Parts: sequence; C-alpha cells; structure tokens
Amino acid sequence: MNKTYFSILSLSLLLGLGSCSKSFLEESDPNAIPSAVFFQTENDVKLAVNGVYQYLRSSETVGENSGLYTDERSDDTGRNDNQSNAGEPFQFNDFSILPSNTYLKRHWLNLYQAITRCNQVLDNLDKVSYANPETKANYQAEVKFIRGFLYFQLVRKWGDVPLVTRQLLLTEEVAANTFREKKEKVYEQIVADVKEATASTLPDHQPLSGKGHVSKVAAFALLGKVYLTMATTLDATNRTANLNLAKTNLMEAYNRRTFKELKDIPYADVFDVTKKSTNPEIIFQIVNRQGDINFSSSIAANTQAKGETINSLKPGTGIGGNVTRDLVLEYEEGDLRKDFSIKFANDAAVKDYFITKFRDVSAGAGVNGYGGNDWILLRYADVILMLSEVHVYLGDEATAITYLDMVRERANRPKYAAMKEQENYRTKFPTLKLALLHERRVELAFEHQRWFDLLRFFTIDELVTYMRSKSQANFGTARLSNFGTKDQYYPIPFDENKLNPEGMYQNKGY
Repeated sequence: MNKTYFSILSLSLLLGLGSCSKSFLEESDPNAIPSAVFFQTENDVKLAVNGVYQYLRSSETVGENSGLYTDERSDDTGRNDNQSNAGEPFQFNDFSILPSNTYLKRHWLNLYQAITRCNQVLDNLDKVSYANPETKANYQAEVKFIRGFLYFQLVRKWGDVPLVTRQLLLTEEVAANTFREKKEKVYEQIVADVKEATASTLPDHQPLSGKGHVSKVAAFALLGKVYLTMATTLDATNRTANLNLAKTNLMEAYNRRTFKELKDIPYADVFDVTKKSTNPEIIFQIVNRQGDINFSSSIAANTQAKGETINSLKPGTGIGGNVTRDLVLEYEEGDLRKDFSIKFANDAAVKDYFITKFRDVSAGAGVNGYGGNDWILLRYADVILMLSEVHVYLGDEATAITYLDMVRERANRPKYAAMKEQENYRTKFPTLKLALLHERRVELAFEHQRWFDLLRFFTIDELVTYMRSKSQANFGTARLSNFGTKDQYYPIPFDENKLNPEGMYQNKGY
C-alpha cells in the first residue's frame, strides 16, 4: 500500500477510540483515548457497546435516511433532480454511478468505521472484570450480531469485500488486510457472528428498558435472511441446505413471537410513535427520542411534501419522499397499505406522490420535526414473507401460500387463491414467486428492503430483463436503459482501487 496516501478503508480501520499506536503516530491526539487505556471498567465496555449502536443511526450507515443506498437503487423511489450536489445522488437511481461518487465513498467508510468499533470492543472485552459473567457474554453476542449485520450490508452491495475481524493498529497491519475477500468467505464470517447471538443468553425479546438492543429473535431472523440470501445468490451447490437452514432459523424467530396472529396487529400500529416500544411485531429497531435535537427522528419531516401536514408539524418545502409511479401502480385497489404509505400532493410545485408511512404530527415533535419514529430493521411481516419465500423454493407452495395469506389478511386483501381468479392480478403476477415479490414490495415499501429482494428473486440477467421491461414513463428522468449486469454491485470506491489495484480490484463494468 502506498504509505503517503491512505485509502478510506485504511482510515476507517485506524479511527475510533483513538486506537493508533505510536509506531504509527509520534504524537498522541489529546482529544482521543487509546483503546488500551479506555477499557478499564465494566461501564467502559457498556459505553463502547453503546458507541457501536450509535454508528447504526447514521444516514451514511443503515439509519432511517440511508435510503439513497437501497430504495433509490430499486424501482420504488428516486429523484428527478440531476443537478444538486454535482448530480451525485441522482447517479444511484439513474444507474450511472461512478467509482468517484463521494456519497458512495462515505457509505463504505461509515460501514467500516462501525465494524472497527465492533472489533475494538471484541478485542478488549477480556481486559475488564464483570460482576456477572453473563454480561460479558451478552455484550459479545450483541456486537458480533452487529458486525455480521454490517458485513451483510457490505457483501450484498459490493460482493467481495475486505474482511477484518480484529483491531488494526499499525499501517503495516492495515496494508496486509486491505484486500477483497471472496464473498463466500465473508458469508462464513457473517454466519459465525450471528450464530453466536442465537446461542447466547440474550433474551428472546428485549424488555422496554432494552429496546434497540439485539435480542435472540433478532439473531434468528437475521440468520434466516442470511441463509436465504446465500441460497439464492451464491453457488447452487449448497442451495437446498441453505434453504433448510433459513427455514429452521426463521421458524425459531416465528415460534418465539408474543402475539397470536399478524392480523391482530393493525398495520398502522407498527409505525405509530405512541406504540413503538410495545408493538410485538417489531423485532429490532434503532430507537429515537422525540423532541431531542440529537437523537430524534427526521424522516417524517424529510418525506413531507410542500403544502402537506400529514407527516409532521414542520412545513415541507419540496417534493417529500419521492415515490415512483411504477410502485404507485403496483398497489391493488383497496389496499389499506397504499392509503397509509403514500399520498398525492397537489401543491403546484409538487403534484406527485410522496411517502407518508413514517409520521409524527405530535406536539412533542413540534415545528422542528424532532420526531419519535424508531427505525425498524427487522419485523415479523418480513419473517413471515421470508418463510413463504423459502417454501416456494423448496417446492411447498401450499405452505408458502399460507404464510403469504397471513400478510394479505392483515392488509384486508383477498387470499391468494381468490386473487388468482382475477385476470388483472394473474396477468401482473403469473407465478406465486412474483406474487410474493409483489407482496413484499407493498408491505415493506420504503423500509430499505426492495433492492435486496430484487437481488434474491432474480439472477442478474433476469433482473436486467425485469427492470428494462418497465415503462420509462413511470420513472421520470432516471433512465432504465442504463441498468445492466454491472448494477448487481456498486463500484469499489475510487480511492480503494487506485491505491491497491490488485487487492482492491474493481467490479465488472466500472
């Protein structure tokens, strides 16, 4: 590695808690505490673990405003403004993203900074004495879950990525570890990390005081999704084995639910600010504090269109959360999820649909839009639909339909058997697999799931055909014709590739 300039990965691996060795820097940062000194008490570990969770909140990582890296990569949302911020945000849904894109660079950096925090905690857990040994074990399980979750983000977006599972304190260590590991190896590490959380003493569900922390159900749900993704995106040799492992873990999550049937939980309640802490459908969330300038949610205000008041007391000034007409047309007539999730703004400057799924019009959020929405990362409707998906692939359509109908019933939609008799539905979704993809799209809209669903449901060649078959008129300025096989993955950021062209080889097509 060139030792005059550091790649953004190098910097991220050397950042956090001031963990730089004097063999790297001759002077100490007076504003940073070296990790070797920081970890002295059990409370220090607690603070460090909280710091790991804190990294998830960022819009550059996986927080509520990180849809640029997921939903805007899909056919659900986008933007027609191809000029703002040098046109870089527009590149995502226009499928014209460049390796030099600074937004992509920040996303990569933040994911690796969060992983660095995880590694620092894990490497220093043994330096502290604990009043209860279970505390240490639970901290380890939580942090490994998060590290696995972060690598799951990376491997689905970039494919082969650097795999670092310990602190790197010297430039020589960074150089030796800055290379892309094959995605199969990355998945092995993800599975190992998340499995540790499933075998831990973490509670099945976190109590009110622990909301936002990893639970055992969250670990089973994530592990099920990982195995499902492996089955559908990696070599077919282990497909059946991975599908059965996905089924096993998703059932472990489902059987630990604290409600009887999904239909007993109204759809709107899942996103109700006043019920977020007690809603039994939510499995894992990023907790926000209403009215807090630093830790509140801004998604309600950010997605509100000019002239509207449905989301927030803070007046909207633009188009709000952009919704493609392609998604609008996919909702079935009478689907209550459409009325809850989107609305047409009739302001002269807008006249378009915007996102209304995340609302907080309470006085507590106020005119500054300091909302109390938690950002949901895992919930039971997702688990149920993944169980349906697994059974489709395993050839058990009857069971797959049973799970699919659970979600449709909650949305007050006819069962799948009845819908198949309707010509319009049958024409749009001629197979159970496509009907399931449709259900996931309208159930989980704007929850940063759609792009990953597309990658699971289709090979890249099939996805190119699927995307290009859509009407350009339903996508505005973004050009569907740009979509190609290269778009299976993001490009490796320019700095990474330039400084280590061999180890950080570029993805095809960039």
